[in-house]
Amino acid sequence: MALAPRYFEWQACLVKPELGRRVVEVGCGTGNFTGHLLDRELLVALDIEPACVERVRERFPKRTNLHTLITSPGEVEFASLARFMPDTCVCLNVLEHIEDDAAALGNMASILQRDGSIILIVPAFPALYGPIDRNLGHFRRYTRRSIARLAEEVGLKVRTLRFMNAVGFFAWWVNARIFGRTRQSEAQIEFFDRRLVPLISRAEALLPPPFGQSLFVVLTRP
Repeated sequence: MALAPRYFEWQACLVKPELGRRVVEVGCGTGNFTGHLLDRELLVALDIEPACVERVRERFPKRTNLHTLITSPGEVEFASLARFMPDTCVCLNVLEHIEDDAAALGNMASILQRDGSIILIVPAFPALYGPIDRNLGHFRRYTRRSIARLAEEVGLKVRTLRFMNAVGFFAWWVNARIFGRTRQSEAQIEFFDRRLVPLISRAEALLPPPFGQSLFVVLTRP
């Protein structure tokens, strides 16, 4: 079971209106978000960790529209995903783990049909970078300007670019800058998910915040 199911529901509310019919999920992990994508005509879920891919196969064994692969945007075989004719790449909380993010984004764009979309959630504000980020294997956090520049570099256009999770901004800053924590506790995650996410998600649906822990991004291939 996902530790933060309400947070995944919140992500789904943002992502699903932007989806096409043929989706590649880049960095599926153990499938906590994969289940929200299974109503598509085709879903290719991939991860570089074999154990994660095996877990996805176990969780969704009878889904004929689901294909699973052990690969990443940095692998040569990633280009072969074009055979599925995808119109959307979903890459949530993954790009920051990839050292050459420009190459990864360009490779995602290269497998998409014309006018296809790449949907990202990435950590925001480099000033928040701290021990938790390092422990999670994050190479960076992003600004709106750096994402726009990255998109331009690989020939993509920005359709949506906005902050999300304003409350998480402060929690991350306190953990990183005051307490110097290297990880969030399960108790913190559970409290945030159960008590705060329902309130924050509704508030931000009405009024997008001027800052946040993360950026929600939709890029399109011309």
